Amino acid sequence: MKKLLPLILLLVGSGAGVGAGIFLRPGPVPEEQSEDAEKMSVEAEGTQEANDVDHEYVKMNNQFVVPVVEGDQVTALVVLSLSLEVPAGQKDVIYAKEPKLRDSFLQVLFDHANIGGFEGAFTNANNLAVLRGALREVAQKDMGDQISDVLIIEIARQDY
Repeated sequence: MKKLLPLILLLVGSGAGVGAGIFLRPGPVPEEQSEDAEKMSVEAEGTQEANDVDHEYVKMNNQFVVPVVEGDQVTALVVLSLSLEVPAGQKDVIYAKEPKLRDSFLQVLFDHANIGGFEGAFTNANNLAVLRGALREVAQKDMGDQISDVLIIEIARQDY
């Protein structure tokens, strides 16, 4: 009897799960609705392809290393990799001005570290949005409309 009870419970539970799945399954989609959904899907793919063609991504050649200083001591290092979203065909222009961009980005990253931006939960959405916005602002100041966004590709912190 002790060995039969788990088997009975297993069968009853499985049967209840199958029954609930059949009962809760969505009904058939009317034909006109499925045609509209298919058209919208094709249009969305075309728009996405057009957006991908209009922009390209330029990965900055080297990582950025930012010291986190408390008092007179370096307590951590933050390492970031950045990419820039630029209009198609602007990659060479960006690489030609990369030293200027790196200098501006480092200043923003050092300022962010000095106000405590890399302390605690530094990867939460709000902190990264503030950092990304500051990086985008300085990039657009240096390069104009050639840079539409700055992407943080990698970020890591090493405490000492």
